[in-house]
Amino acid sequence: MWFTLAEHAVITAGEHDTGHGDHHTSTGLSNNKLGMWLFLGSECLLFGGLISTYMLYRGRVGEGPRPSQVFDIPFTSVSSFVLLMSSLTMVLAVSAAHKGDDRNTNLWVTITALLGATFVGGQVYEFTAFYNEGMGFTTSLFSSSFYVLTGFHGVHVTVGIIMLMSIVGIMKRSKTPGSKAETVEMIGLYWHFVDVVWIIIFTLIYLVPA
Repeated sequence: MWFTLAEHAVITAGEHDTGHGDHHTSTGLSNNKLGMWLFLGSECLLFGGLISTYMLYRGRVGEGPRPSQVFDIPFTSVSSFVLLMSSLTMVLAVSAAHKGDDRNTNLWVTITALLGATFVGGQVYEFTAFYNEGMGFTTSLFSSSFYVLTGFHGVHVTVGIIMLMSIVGIMKRSKTPGSKAETVEMIGLYWHFVDVVWIIIFTLIYLVPA
């Protein structure tokens, strides 16, 4: 359901905000923005459950390798820094969109997507290294909860990249429905959300000892 809602945000954001017919809720937010905030609220519940499950099982290593034996904290720290920098470029994209600067909006959105792709590539490399060192998905309760939590986050980042590149293509064809600025801002909300979630995940998994 979250993928359908995220995809819908790219296609329909702002379609009620053309010309003189802005539709706002009693909160002062447009219907589309309110929908995005509700969607992100449901995502908080999802990740809250996944994080709670990981915290419950992170010490259940069994016969598999322990986290300290497989984690490469310096590598993951660099990968995390890349993802956090993408939040900065997303802010610049939103700022350019509000100024009506389509060229810089497309530039910063593209850079954000490339930084996100770099993070996902690093995650794939990390998973491959863990598997080669004997930590498979079914090796232990720890490994299962780890892969589910970080894997779900990686999927969310991938969806965000698809959304970013979709809006670049739509804007280049000048077929953005409604307000371009609101559309970019809504995608920015989603992107900042996955970045904040990763800060929590990275802290609990890599920095807090089991």
